Amino acid sequence: MINYYKTVENRLVSIEAIQDGCWVSAVCPTESEVAFLTDQLGIDQGFVRSSLDEEETSRVEQEEDQTLLIIDLPRAETNSDDTIQYTTAPIGIVMLPKQIVTISLKSNPLIGEFAGGLVKNVPTHHKNTFLFTLLLRIAARYLQHLKQIDKLSMRMEHQLHKSMKNKELIQLLGLEKSLVYFSTSLKANELTMEKILRGRILKLYEEDQDLLEDVLIETKQAIEMCNIYASILSGTMDAFASVISNNLNIVMKVLTSITILMAIPNIIFGFYGMNVLGLPLDQFWWFPLVITVVVMVVLAIVLK
Repeated sequence: MINYYKTVENRLVSIEAIQDGCWVSAVCPTESEVAFLTDQLGIDQGFVRSSLDEEETSRVEQEEDQTLLIIDLPRAETNSDDTIQYTTAPIGIVMLPKQIVTISLKSNPLIGEFAGGLVKNVPTHHKNTFLFTLLLRIAARYLQHLKQIDKLSMRMEHQLHKSMKNKELIQLLGLEKSLVYFSTSLKANELTMEKILRGRILKLYEEDQDLLEDVLIETKQAIEMCNIYASILSGTMDAFASVISNNLNIVMKVLTSITILMAIPNIIFGFYGMNVLGLPLDQFWWFPLVITVVVMVVLAIVLK
């Protein structure tokens, strides 16, 4: 689906046809829409294919009067077992002489925020400002998801204190994997932004440079938070693995003690049940019962 947006009186509004200084948003485009991007807008076919490749990493590339910037976006997905998995997906941003185009294989709430006018002061005719505002929102979205991961891990930790279930452990493992995805994508985004900051790819004005530096600060903060949360989560997983192992040892110890105690009556009554003469007080039925109870009590105290 392809939509067109343009800033009119400091508001981002939807327009019917492509114009100079507009933003073209292509989300999960069909083959005909891909042909429109390459034929009508003149976007390099390799740029479009790279933007729609899920395995593409963050990078910046320039071809004649076109510049491609691929950035990894954070995503939150719900699995079939109701656990939340955080992943990343690339989005391609193509800077054309008269338009700026975003191409993504999957829909993302961030694009919806821009399209819905929730982000203010986004001039589409100032392509650099629009680009760096988008990058700043992406970095802020990483920070938002990292805080959600921290809250989820704390909630799973409280639930694990009450009951050791596989679901909570699987959720913690999924969060740990999410932090690995975030860390890898954030570092790639950081390298791409530092390359832009050198000014060789895009001509940067003073305001653009300040805004890009803010994006880099947010990205570095997200990387630091990601590393901290990953260390905490790794320690939590190790701690709960030890707790589960200790609980299993306690259960096995109790079961072993019960097994030993239950063996005492079998041993004593086995002796008195044999057809053997000379056993002490074998004419009294209560004597083996008393011996059994005394031995079981003494052994229970020793095991305790």
